[in-house]
Amino acid sequence: MSGRQGGKAKPLKAPKKEKKEDDDEDKAFKERQKQEAAERKAMAEKAKQKGPLGSGGGIKKSGKK
Repeated sequence: MSGRQGGKAKPLKAPKKEKKEDDDEDKAFKERQKQEAAERKAMAEKAKQKGPLGSGGGIKKSGKK
């Protein structure tokens, strides 16, 4: 009996991907994504400081009728 005959076969390694150079459009797109993410984070922090928006601001109703 051979050593690897009955066992699970080892997966083959995938070939390494070539690093492609980013052109100007890719660089601009990535920069815009970073800016938008920073803006969203800032808005989320601002909203957190002010408290919940639109929830429980009025007269609360009781469960009784």
